[in-house]
Amino acid sequence: MAETTGAVLPKGFRSAELGWPELHRIPRPPYRLPLVGDVIGANVRSPLQDSMRFGRRLGPIFRRKGFGKEIVFVWGAELAAELADETRFAKHVGLGVANLRPVAGDGLFTAYNHEPNWQLAHDILAPGFSREAMEGYHPMMLAVTERLMDRWDGERTAGRAVDVPGDMTKLTLETIARTGFGHDFGSFERSRPHPFVTAMVGTLTYAQRLNVLPAPLAPVLLRGAGRRNEADMAYLNRTVDGVVSARQRASGEGDLLDRMLETTHPETGERLTAENIRRQVITFLIAGHETTSGALSFALHYLAQHPDVAARARAEVDRVWGDTPLPAYDQVAKLRYVRRVLDESLRLWPTAPAFAREARGDTVLGGVHPMRTGAWALVLTALLQRNPEVWGADAEAFDPDRFDPQAIRSRPAHTFKPFGTGARACIGRQFALHEATLVLGLLLRRYELRPEPDYRLRITERLTLMPEGLRLHLDTRAPAPDSVLSRPVARAGD
Repeated sequence: MAETTGAVLPKGFRSAELGWPELHRIPRPPYRLPLVGDVIGANVRSPLQDSMRFGRRLGPIFRRKGFGKEIVFVWGAELAAELADETRFAKHVGLGVANLRPVAGDGLFTAYNHEPNWQLAHDILAPGFSREAMEGYHPMMLAVTERLMDRWDGERTAGRAVDVPGDMTKLTLETIARTGFGHDFGSFERSRPHPFVTAMVGTLTYAQRLNVLPAPLAPVLLRGAGRRNEADMAYLNRTVDGVVSARQRASGEGDLLDRMLETTHPETGERLTAENIRRQVITFLIAGHETTSGALSFALHYLAQHPDVAARARAEVDRVWGDTPLPAYDQVAKLRYVRRVLDESLRLWPTAPAFAREARGDTVLGGVHPMRTGAWALVLTALLQRNPEVWGADAEAFDPDRFDPQAIRSRPAHTFKPFGTGARACIGRQFALHEATLVLGLLLRRYELRPEPDYRLRITERLTLMPEGLRLHLDTRAPAPDSVLSRPVARAGD
């Protein structure tokens, strides 16, 4: 079998003091309290946004300490590019990602680099995201989006605003469940989220809360939450076991689950174990819908806030798709401006807002900061992608034209990383991008989007990011004039 992605390194949380010999040279907040650390001005419900605020004040590399855990954060473009170097650094499984291991184990997202099941599963499952496979998923993506639009048509007729994050979660869960595993959760027939979603949100929230509490006190402070988390994990496992069992009793569908059950490694002939299949299914069902639902929700928010952008995107859909009732697979990638809208939304609010990197050997970061083998840093994607030195003085503004080809070529590498980096980057990124672009195109073709007048964007953090309380009003769309496509889009803030 192909080699794993790195040498065996220590597991579990390692505070920065253990890996950064000259930690004192890295800036930190000025008011550190004994025992508790840098908690002044911090909010346990928004650790990512807190770190973004600290980063703007402290610079491209900084550190924070809470209850004995010290973390080095990086958001400077040059330092982030170094950390993306696969010869010197690898993915670090720590913080909230490690907290998900009780349920996701050595699945693709949470496996340690040295665990053999990562490479085995990657080699078996990667062909499931080839062009041929993606073309096979496309009709089901269309069918699920039609179910969403049937629901939205009813809400529009009744004059009700739609719950964007809730409905995007239903959409993306059904899409990955049906394309990857032949399972229908019946999300659109429910008035409340499916229990799988409730359990998933519970596990993600619990993993996030573990990050901000002292390890010795967490079992006491989170006793009730811990019991709920055990119940949530048990429900996720039972659900997945049912999906797998049903497939084993039926004929195959040539999807991801069939690959897990039937495909052997091309070199060694190894198969995934039953336990690892459970881990992989949980990983895909969670990661395959949670981040895409957030990306779609943010994109719809910005389209509603910027009608000029929406008009230009809608005109592109009309021009590229014409009167075709159901766009073909190849027609989705031709929505280049719609894709820019999606990318710009992911730039401002990457739904996976950070990734951790660890040193493969002793090294020096930026020519200044020594790191021992296994030392790690957290790359703040959400701040890296707002760096004014890279994105301009208006980096906080929403402007899809930042992603026109010329603008992309003018930027340094490794400054746009919504799917992580290197060998451990998201295996399903092309699936997510195709799905999200298709959905945006179909929704733009049918609806005008109006925000609620007093809505201000607020962010829910649960390892991933989601706009909180986002509701939109739907109107029957008006035809876009041909001139819209050639009209420049003004830069505008949130």
